Amino acid sequence: MKTHNIAIIKGDGIGHPVVDAAWQVLQAAAKQSGFVLAGTEMPWSCAHYKETGVMMPADGIETLRKYDAILLGAVGWPAEVPDAVSLHGLLLPIRKAFDQYANVRPHRLLPGVEGPLRHGGFDILCIRENTEGEYAGAGGRVHQGTAQEVAVETAIFTRMGVERILRFAFAQARARRGKLASVTKSNAQKHSMVFWDEITRQLAAEHPDVEVTSYHVDAMAARMVTAPESLDVVVASNLFGDILTDLGAAIQGGLGFAASANLNPDRKAPSMFEPVHGSAPDIAHLGIANPIAAIWSGAMMLEHLGEKAAADRVMAALGDTTGRGIGTVPGKDRTDAITAAVLSALS
Repeated sequence: MKTHNIAIIKGDGIGHPVVDAAWQVLQAAAKQSGFVLAGTEMPWSCAHYKETGVMMPADGIETLRKYDAILLGAVGWPAEVPDAVSLHGLLLPIRKAFDQYANVRPHRLLPGVEGPLRHGGFDILCIRENTEGEYAGAGGRVHQGTAQEVAVETAIFTRMGVERILRFAFAQARARRGKLASVTKSNAQKHSMVFWDEITRQLAAEHPDVEVTSYHVDAMAARMVTAPESLDVVVASNLFGDILTDLGAAIQGGLGFAASANLNPDRKAPSMFEPVHGSAPDIAHLGIANPIAAIWSGAMMLEHLGEKAAADRVMAALGDTTGRGIGTVPGKDRTDAITAAVLSALS
């Protein structure tokens, strides 16, 4: 019987209950489909930082490297640990060390979910460059605390980095409806974004079967609200992709439905799967966190591991659950009730 070894990082806040929920569902799907998910929990979190002074141990990356995938809950507890510490101490190092350069987020309404647009006909796959660009971390501050203080944050765009995320996006478009929207701000950023546009045009010539349209990021934000049905695959830089995917979460009903995958498409290192709703300290103790985004992320993990039939069953169970009105309204249903409904639908 095939076994997939999964590193589990529940992290902080609602990361714990939503990962517990997802893991129950994934284990049930694995049992039904005839394979094994073997999970190993890593206690890395802001609580771990407070105890040890680090978000994860020095050998954390090498520890994770032996696993087939990583299931992450949430990272952050800003009242006690600054986000700049928690993110740069755990999430971002994992993405960069394992070259998880493709952040993939699906945006569509599950059955029974009413988004703010009252529009059910969209199915958007957003692809965000995940390792360089505006979040490369290049820069610094000088003359701190004085009137002459200067802060510099330099975006880093390499030909390799831009070309590979665009090639990945073209491949996704080919596998879907053959439409690709590339997002920049080249009317204002005349170096990095013009560079991105140039590479997009070069690759478009290699993919005549894909309809390519270039948008400025502000126009894309408007289109996602006014005409989401016109979009198929959307690809953007690290910063623009980050913002647009949160907009995508909003139109699909909220962050409780926002699943994501941090992929190493070359499969030379483990990929990481996570809901993107954050740790939500304000509701972490209430038992009302929506586990659907975590379960959806787990389904993406199963598909990445080659278990597409099991992934499809999980997504069908989610659709059945929301179609019955369970988990569709924030705070209405408890975490354990939503989980039980998904498990029932799965069986």
